[in-house]
Amino acid sequence: MSALMTGSQKAALLLIQLGKDQAARVMSLMEESEIEELTAEIARLERIDAKTAGDVIDEFYNVSMGPRGLVGRGGLGFAQQLLEASMGRERAAGMLERLATSLQGQPFEFMMHADARQIVGLLSGEHPQTIALVMAHLRPDQASQIMTGLPPDVQAEVAHRIALMDRASPDVVAVVAENLQRKASAVLTPTETAAVGGVQPLVEIINRADPTTEKAILEGLEQRDKDLADEVRSRMFVFSDVTLLEDRAIQLVLRGVEMSSLATALKGASDEVRDKILSNLSERARDNLVEEMDLLGPVRMSVVEEARAAVVQAIRQLEETGQIVIRREGEDEYVA
Repeated sequence: MSALMTGSQKAALLLIQLGKDQAARVMSLMEESEIEELTAEIARLERIDAKTAGDVIDEFYNVSMGPRGLVGRGGLGFAQQLLEASMGRERAAGMLERLATSLQGQPFEFMMHADARQIVGLLSGEHPQTIALVMAHLRPDQASQIMTGLPPDVQAEVAHRIALMDRASPDVVAVVAENLQRKASAVLTPTETAAVGGVQPLVEIINRADPTTEKAILEGLEQRDKDLADEVRSRMFVFSDVTLLEDRAIQLVLRGVEMSSLATALKGASDEVRDKILSNLSERARDNLVEEMDLLGPVRMSVVEEARAAVVQAIRQLEETGQIVIRREGEDEYVA
């Protein structure tokens, strides 16, 4: 049976055999698009027979990864555990939400391997709501490239509609997809993974856009809906992203955050985040913070999230006043 499996299916099966912890470490080294593809395959592999598992393991450089009689089990539950271990609960939730749709088949599959410029041409002249519907079903990195190619006034209108989009009738989506596929039959090749509309997918799109496009979208949103623009801005930097800040920026942030709020925000944080903050405190302040965290005991998650939001708000204010620069994942380094 292994001879009939695709490379992605074999890789997914191997990850299942490795177990959650080891598989998570492997996935943490992959690109997000690769993680999504493998997670979808893991979720589809509900049961794996021992012979197939053994054949696949033998095929991977003949390295024994476990007993030949090992029987693994995938499924959505295993995929969720794997994602949470490799990228954290928050990012895992967003990816699983998109994958829930992808596992049912993609209405815009015909766009998967199409060049962004071709898709921009395909969508030219379409109503902003149609463009928003399409982009809300695309992976953020592809949608970001398409957004960059749209005229500035269309960018803002489409961004606004993506953010306000909640659910779309499957029948409507199917009709739009069918019409666009007919229009694209001579231009595009089959396609891409799906997502859902809402503020968070828009944030992911903007986070991957170049600074000029990001500025234009946010300014356009500001003119249409200030509250929505503020919400998008507040989500564009999450607490765990403090690891992307330079030490000088961290030190500026810490000056404006109360120690009690910081102690609460660090409850349950990853070692990487905790070490980043502690390493930018004086020895005395570090000892005081650790002691305060220990004295807090168990804290409700809602309280922790509120404290983290306060830290993020302080970071965003420093960025807006030009005192610090937020370097997002995947961006080039700055040269002094």
